[in-house]
Amino acid sequence: MKYFHLIWAALFRRKTRTFLTLASILAAFLLFGMLDGIRTTFAQLGRSADGAQRLQTTSRLSIVESLPISLESRIRQVDNIQEVTWANWFGGAYQNPRNQLFTFAVASNYLDLYPEVDVDPAQLEAWKRTRDGILVGQQMMTRFGWKVGERIPLQSTIFPNSDGTLNWSFEIVGVLRAKEGRSAGFTEALILMHYDYFEEATPYVDDTVGWYISRVSDVNRSDAAAKAIDALSANSPHETKTMNEQAAMAAQLNQMADIGLIVGSIMGAVFFTLLLLTGNTMAQAVRERTSELAVLKTIGFTSASVLGMVLAESVLLVVIGGVLGLGLAAVLGPAVTAGSNGAISLPAIGWQSWALGLGLMVAIGLLVGALPAMRAMRLNIVDALAGR
Repeated sequence: MKYFHLIWAALFRRKTRTFLTLASILAAFLLFGMLDGIRTTFAQLGRSADGAQRLQTTSRLSIVESLPISLESRIRQVDNIQEVTWANWFGGAYQNPRNQLFTFAVASNYLDLYPEVDVDPAQLEAWKRTRDGILVGQQMMTRFGWKVGERIPLQSTIFPNSDGTLNWSFEIVGVLRAKEGRSAGFTEALILMHYDYFEEATPYVDDTVGWYISRVSDVNRSDAAAKAIDALSANSPHETKTMNEQAAMAAQLNQMADIGLIVGSIMGAVFFTLLLLTGNTMAQAVRERTSELAVLKTIGFTSASVLGMVLAESVLLVVIGGVLGLGLAAVLGPAVTAGSNGAISLPAIGWQSWALGLGLMVAIGLLVGALPAMRAMRLNIVDALAGR
């Protein structure tokens, strides 16, 4: 730390160049913070204690293939299965077909398997009594300014109703919230409708469901329960694939896109560009100070000290820009989510993203500073002072 004032002075020797480089680093780590927050959020889906107790059973071929509803009673007989429910994708859109909403048609006991979700008991009873009633996530209510008791139109992207159109109408009878101190994933952005009403109203669903959710009594025997469930329909036209909730969500996401690969590819391109930019900045800064570095060696600074100072300058440059970028991402995420009333939901920057980000800052700083630092360490005093 005794050389910090020299490192700081060298870093801001060319203020314009330094600030432009800092802006580039800030932008790179702002993007990293946003994207890594999304990656971490998807990676943690289903990892809660509640999620560990749930198994999801879908068609072995694809999640879009339906399963017979008669399978439910057989799943209940499997050892270690405590409760079973089912759901079906509805594909709702509000006002604009491109404005897609997560809408599921679910069994009446669906929320019994999700203790982390909170619904007012009176509203839950009202939902069970109301044939065309829906439960709407708090985030969705805030986004569109809906109120309990309001009737809203939804358009299915897949299923027509009894009149042959894709237009449906529902009454909001309750609100879905995460229980205090617990994570409910995307529940606050969901809409839940009655499966019975959905099945009666559309000709395309006849005693079939999209997927089953089961709760196990003993998490340590989940694998055995999953294999037993799949054995029920082995060698039949509707073979199943049962996984824990985390694995099932990951498989569904991978059918649409590999989030980790996308994020990794984008950040790889960004950081490769950052390496070239920051490396050029450091190389230019050391070339401009060749005679000054020679003077430092002349007055007694060792080659190792010069090496350390240049590396510290490089790391400090990246860390300042990176911390500012991640800090801005941490502030911007909740602000955008709140300002858009949930229309744009950006995840918070967790400690995992901060730890990974700080590690990348130090690694990039050392990497881009290595060659200029080696050149400064090997500097010949006579040649440098002579301008050679």
